[in-house]
Amino acid sequence: MLFVPGNNPGMLRDAHIYGSDAVMFDLEDSVALREKDAARFLVYNALKTLDYGKTEKVVRVNPLSSPFGKDDIEAMVRAGADVIRLPKSETPDDIIETEFAIATVEKKAGIPVGTTKMMAAIESALGVVNAYQIATASDRLIGIALGAEDYTASMKTSRSTDGLELFLARAQIIVAARAAGIDAIDTVFSDLNDMENFEKEVRLIKQLGFDGKSIINPRQIPVVHQVFNPTEKEIEKAVRILSAMKEAEKNGSAVINVDGKMVDKPVLLRAQRIIRLAEASGIYFEEEGLE
Repeated sequence: MLFVPGNNPGMLRDAHIYGSDAVMFDLEDSVALREKDAARFLVYNALKTLDYGKTEKVVRVNPLSSPFGKDDIEAMVRAGADVIRLPKSETPDDIIETEFAIATVEKKAGIPVGTTKMMAAIESALGVVNAYQIATASDRLIGIALGAEDYTASMKTSRSTDGLELFLARAQIIVAARAAGIDAIDTVFSDLNDMENFEKEVRLIKQLGFDGKSIINPRQIPVVHQVFNPTEKEIEKAVRILSAMKEAEKNGSAVINVDGKMVDKPVLLRAQRIIRLAEASGIYFEEEGLE
């Protein structure tokens, strides 16, 4: 998910050409107070007039408690944003209030209610404590994300290279997301000159179970894709497992055998996920009849 400041016309125009899976147009922290209205106007017109192809269009709005949040939601829902990202989510009420505001605009604009999805950014100690309640507060919610800078400030610490100070928050967020059946997106890595530790962090969050990572520069996109994309060996094994499952179903058997070994449900679920990731990445196309 590539962050793009909402007050930068050039970046708004070109954001989708770098190959990120999602672009997040930011109306919040990256935009100065005096430029909030101008940024909203720019992003609205970008969404209405530019073709971003299959790239998911996410907008981080200002909180409803601010003077800008309600206008942000009105404009972005009408512009056709795929997802509204809430900043600094701390309680389920934050989600419920924003959902009501989105639904109100959808009704006024003649947009089917429920069209606009939501994502919550968890950026404080209270938000981490309430992660599961936040994750289950609305059917519109497709994911929760960690915002590390504000979180570490709330914890009276600072970010380190090894990310030890983020371990509890990451674990809490990924468990909450999995329990709620939604995605979990990790925080940004801001040092663009340290690609080695960036890659280490991406590998860490993949191992923890995150679905993706927020990034601030197109240079980081290939690293995230390289780490998250299944390898050829993983795809081949997954295909064999799913083929064996199909054959077992044909024969009315509940036993799946691959390479002389029994395959249980967790292994089958991992194989299905690998194929989904490979298809989404465009590196594998499902053979006819293989499901």
